[in-house]
Amino acid sequence: MVKVEINGQVIEAHEGDMLIDVADDAQIAIPRFCYHKKLSIAANCRMCLVEVEGAWKPLPACATPVTDGMKVHTKSAKAIAAQKSVMEFLLINHPLDCPICDQGGECELQDVAMDYGDDVSRYSEAKRVVSDREAGSLIKTDMTRCIHCTRCVRFGQEVAGMMELGATGRSEWMEIGTYIEKSITSEMSGNMIDLCPVGALTSKPFRYTARSWELKAHKSIAAHDSIGSHITVHTKGNDVKRVVPRENESINEVWISDRDRFSYEGVNCESRLTQPMIKQNGEWKATDWETALSFAVTGLQDVLKSSTDIGVLASANSTVEELHLLQKLARGLDVHNIDYRHRQVDFSSDVTGFNMPSLEHGLTDVEKLKSVLLVGSYLRKELPILNHRVRKAVQAGANAFVVNPAAYEFNYKVSDLSDSTGVVFILAGIAKAACDIKGIDQAWLNDVSVTEQQKQIAQNLIDTENASIMVGQLAQNHLDFSVIQKLTAIISEVTGAALNVLPLFANEVGAHLVNFLPANGKNSAQMVADGMQAFINMNIEPEADFANGDLALKAMQDAKFVVNLTAFDSENQRSYADVMLPIATFTETAGTFVNANATKQSFKMTVEPKGDAKAAWKVLRVLGNMFNIDGFDYTNSNEVLSEILDNSVSKINLVDLACELPQKNNDGDVQMISPYQVDAIVRRSPSLQATPDANIETMGRG
Repeated sequence: MVKVEINGQVIEAHEGDMLIDVADDAQIAIPRFCYHKKLSIAANCRMCLVEVEGAWKPLPACATPVTDGMKVHTKSAKAIAAQKSVMEFLLINHPLDCPICDQGGECELQDVAMDYGDDVSRYSEAKRVVSDREAGSLIKTDMTRCIHCTRCVRFGQEVAGMMELGATGRSEWMEIGTYIEKSITSEMSGNMIDLCPVGALTSKPFRYTARSWELKAHKSIAAHDSIGSHITVHTKGNDVKRVVPRENESINEVWISDRDRFSYEGVNCESRLTQPMIKQNGEWKATDWETALSFAVTGLQDVLKSSTDIGVLASANSTVEELHLLQKLARGLDVHNIDYRHRQVDFSSDVTGFNMPSLEHGLTDVEKLKSVLLVGSYLRKELPILNHRVRKAVQAGANAFVVNPAAYEFNYKVSDLSDSTGVVFILAGIAKAACDIKGIDQAWLNDVSVTEQQKQIAQNLIDTENASIMVGQLAQNHLDFSVIQKLTAIISEVTGAALNVLPLFANEVGAHLVNFLPANGKNSAQMVADGMQAFINMNIEPEADFANGDLALKAMQDAKFVVNLTAFDSENQRSYADVMLPIATFTETAGTFVNANATKQSFKMTVEPKGDAKAAWKVLRVLGNMFNIDGFDYTNSNEVLSEILDNSVSKINLVDLACELPQKNNDGDVQMISPYQVDAIVRRSPSLQATPDANIETMGRG
């Protein structure tokens, strides 16, 4: 530790810390544009110039390490003169278009200019004009406003892992632009909007819809993947206008994925269901809640008179409270066909028990891993925030190995084993190699051939103290998922690497905590294959959310009675449903998501539900009372949550799964899912649907 004096205040700091960080910790303000705590130091804007005693000229605080006895002045005449000179140069070419700039009111340049700018410019020559770049459907560029801080360039290189923006030219003719007019395609590209200190990069969907001072900020949790990123929802009136990240170092740091940022467009889409609808004599008509609920109860009771052959299906992006009440309602009716795993095709491991997916490492601990084996996972697109942590580990020297049905583009260095052999047989080779090294007998693997690369990976996992195996979406949708689970469990047990079957949706872990699973009942695939007398669906669109959408749609159409708790209207729903009950989206209700680390994160309502829509937990509470089921006397969602707070799930031993190696490679049947097709809200975001990642054929490419 060293002692530094800033403006007469003595501060203790670590030797080598940058002066700007020390000042920030002491709450001493120093202006800056290019500096950002999550990016490398560029020191190119010079706005943070300060006077350091003994130095013959002002020094940039962002690039000056502190030393013992250093005396610094941030408000001296010399420092102020330097800062004002920099401000004047920055404003020479900057356009005076604040009234029409979306950054107005939250612009760092405006804020700093108030303190360090002059009211009259001495510059009378023509200003520089730079043509805008087409950057895709998410980011609007106004490059004449750019002050060359290069935050966006450094973000692409250091965080997104894709150098999509760069600088050409020198001095005032320097321009920030995309490579050969390509669009920006990173799955985290929207963070450039937050980083830009001026209005050069702004949100295209948000553009001209509201001013920053009109917005109200609400803390919330992202609802589209299992990371549970902390977000701030900005609203105007009763409309969600935009979503931005909220800092939480232990989860999402200061970043969010584009899926979480821009999906709010779906909340405001024209296809929102705003009134209860019932089908009578083949005709749909809007009605009131009492009539619609009575119609639903009567229809289900008619089926229950002769059968409990009713399927109960929900999205794992529903809240814990919603999932708990839906399974409680179903079991209260003696219905046990309950499931959320609609894209899974291999359920043979259910005989042993239900294995709760989870991330065994804290997200901050992922950065410290020394070896990572990704199995059946395009992690970049599935869980971008987790992928960012893995990338940081690789940059710090970790080894990353990939076994996939096909080769995919990662934004860090990987050793890719993906080939025509197939995921299962490659894993079998690694498992056999690990067992041979350790002298463990696995008779069912005796006929497996082992390559030199598989031996090296097995040895690496054994030798590495902090190693991890991550099983992703492609593996979980595989015809041989049970075999993959067993093989990865063997590799984990033999090598000591932690096994993570990654939860993908916002509340998969929560679904297990409330037992939203087919104990003594049929799973999702069986329900649509065998056909059911009736269905109760919550937050799903079977034709889009099932592995076999056509079969699921036919099962719905063949059922005698279907109740949909849904936020959206659609032609497909009208073809099979008998009742459509409008429910609130995650921005319109209070609830809880349980993330991949089993952390329960509650959030509040940010806007009122559209039209007559109601929170799903309230609808389910009323249905429970109408069916005369005990235990549905809740007055708020906290009472529902308190009922399951102490729930826990015991892990099953995947090594003991009874399965054999398949006769052939089934990789060709694996379904890749676009990150922008995962749920009904995301599917209704026009901006996300206009990106290359919305189509699996172009995913990951510009």
